[in-house]
Amino acid sequence: MTENPKQYLSRRRKEILEEFFDYLRIPSVSTQPERRTDARRCAEWLAAHCRKIGLETELCETDGNPIVLAHTPKAAGESRKRRPRFLVYGHYDVQPAEPIELWKTDPFEPAIRRGAVWARGASDNKGQHFAHLKGVEAHLKTGTPLPCDIAFVIEGEEEIGSENLVKFLRRNRRRLRCDAVVVSDTGMPAKGLPALTYALRGVAALELFVSGPSRDLHSGIFGGSVENPAMALCRLLAKARAEDGRIAIPGFYDDVRDLSPAERRQMRRLPFDAEAYKRLTGAPALFGEPGFTAWERRTARPTFEINGLTSGYQGPGTKTIIPASASAKVTMRLVPDQEPKKILALASRFLRKEAPKSVRLRLAVGHGAAPYYVDPDSPFCQAALRALKQAFRAEPVLLREGGSIPVVNEFHKQLRAPVLLLGLALPDDNAHAPNEKFDLTNLRAGMELGAALWPELSRAARPAG
Repeated sequence: MTENPKQYLSRRRKEILEEFFDYLRIPSVSTQPERRTDARRCAEWLAAHCRKIGLETELCETDGNPIVLAHTPKAAGESRKRRPRFLVYGHYDVQPAEPIELWKTDPFEPAIRRGAVWARGASDNKGQHFAHLKGVEAHLKTGTPLPCDIAFVIEGEEEIGSENLVKFLRRNRRRLRCDAVVVSDTGMPAKGLPALTYALRGVAALELFVSGPSRDLHSGIFGGSVENPAMALCRLLAKARAEDGRIAIPGFYDDVRDLSPAERRQMRRLPFDAEAYKRLTGAPALFGEPGFTAWERRTARPTFEINGLTSGYQGPGTKTIIPASASAKVTMRLVPDQEPKKILALASRFLRKEAPKSVRLRLAVGHGAAPYYVDPDSPFCQAALRALKQAFRAEPVLLREGGSIPVVNEFHKQLRAPVLLLGLALPDDNAHAPNEKFDLTNLRAGMELGAALWPELSRAARPAG
């Protein structure tokens, strides 16, 4: 009797875990130059594995780490152009494991504990795209027809900004043209509660440099007659935000898209405990813009945050000076439909206007990434929600995420296709931290997801009639 994909995955459970472990053992840390050869070795392992499972595969060279491009073979007797086509994105590079002493087991020797695989990269992001690869493998190896063509683009520089992936997309936009992009590099709010993330916050960065006297001055001799740049900078930054948390920059909220009643109902479905969240952060109390819950503030409202302050003497004891200069790093998280350039212009104008004449202010505009939003009522989103429900046997939720994934906007811009964020990670998976893990239940569900996802997406791409 011919196996179906689910039976194939069940029968090969042990071998799949061994393959996953081999993948995780490669310390493909993109931020550490000494790991450059490991990153290439990981890309080569991944390319060989894609070929082994039946995908047509290329190792595409870049100015940095290679990109693995793999796609399902052309369906016999059918033109690929007439079939729906989808692209799956992932990244094989991982964060550094340091501090090593905080890991309970070797970060690059996977271990199974409490129903999860523990290793660096297990959740972010090797496990998530590995699950999609295994799902496609199950179809190819059992001869189960796929209703669409599927391409995988798996890069090795996500943790350092994806600069070469952006160039790759721009060069290959025609070749990579697709109906939708699937990205599993986000998360679920709780175990057993699958989610589609339909919005991400953007970001805009700014650095302020305030200078006063030509050198550090004796605070006893000169204090009171010369402005202190550190004090001037603190007062200037304080003007940018009201005491209740609202941002005081004129025009800052002009383009903010209000949360709909339906969105707020979805957020109330999430298992959020404010007291537990407070304990998690270690803050003595939660804080934020009036009229919004803590969850809404952290995912769906814009922010103005000081990331760093530098000025004056920082050594032991006291040094009684008026510092010659002070600086601050600021980022603003943005929500649909705010634009980074416009917000940076508004913030710069406000800060220059409010800066005291007793100091000199210089502003340096940093990086920016637009917010991302896809209509959750669109056919592809609704198809993805149906597939999640089938794979996890639970009603999925709609999520907004507070962070930024700039490459999502790049896929949307270059390929003109919606990006569907179907995260498989859990809140306690410790991405970027010691003791990273990936839940075995989510690995299984992620592998089985394709059995529902590709038919559902294909029907959305080719509606009846």
